[in-house]
Amino acid sequence: MADFIPFDDRDGVMWFDGEMVPWRDAKLHVLSHALHYGSCVFEGERAYSGRIFKLKEHTERLYESAAQLDITIPFTADEINDACNEVIARQDIVDGYVRPVAWRGSEMMGVSAQVATTHVAIATWPWPNLFGDDKHERGIRMKTSKWRRPSPDTAPVKAKAAGLYMICTLSRHSVEPDGYDDALMLDWRGQIAESTGANIFLAQNGVLHTPTPDCFLDGITRRTVMELARQRGHEVVERVIMPEELAKTDEVFLTGTAAEVTPVGEIDDHNFQVGPITRQLMEDYEVEVRKG
Repeated sequence: MADFIPFDDRDGVMWFDGEMVPWRDAKLHVLSHALHYGSCVFEGERAYSGRIFKLKEHTERLYESAAQLDITIPFTADEINDACNEVIARQDIVDGYVRPVAWRGSEMMGVSAQVATTHVAIATWPWPNLFGDDKHERGIRMKTSKWRRPSPDTAPVKAKAAGLYMICTLSRHSVEPDGYDDALMLDWRGQIAESTGANIFLAQNGVLHTPTPDCFLDGITRRTVMELARQRGHEVVERVIMPEELAKTDEVFLTGTAAEVTPVGEIDDHNFQVGPITRQLMEDYEVEVRKG
């Protein structure tokens, strides 16, 4: 933790409501609607060799998430894309993370927010592998969380909304003290859903299986890796997957912008090899994100 720098005390600039502002000046009021009622959506993007991977798709999803929360973003998609590219250039980011975020402001304090304005900010910073390079060799350790992904009729489950990550934080906090790297989340039916911030794949007898994304994000990285797997001739099946199937699974890996392709070595009492399918897709994904 000696190298940890708080995110509110860094050098550089952020894009904030259409302007570049000093990093430390990018602030919001304590009575912002988003802080009290979760009216906030965001994106997670990665830049590789100075280029944001699938920027257009991420921006499109930001708008889709906002629409699900009845939030109107006061900038065009092209303006957001241009701002993302400008901020990584201004921050001199070669390989790093990009975080666009949109939230309701402080004009109203109450559940309703009809006249609250929408603010948008974009920040970027260097960020290496989410779990550390050593985990690529042996895989991360996971434990099943008691918290579950909600039913689609109880929350806007297709939105990348800040409030939906509360149970992810609780899940991580419940397993990390015991040495686990992440938590496996089931859905409200008891089916395997995802990790706290990434989609999950299981390799069984040479076939890749992944849960149907009906109550969690159909990740941009998820879809990319599915296409890469099919290009390699692997069958990819989206279906209901129950926890009991972990006992007959050979390989497990996660996919996400932050996680990229991360192998899993352990879930609860089940152990998995970092096998050939996982290793090949890790390599293929690295090539894909760095294409010119």
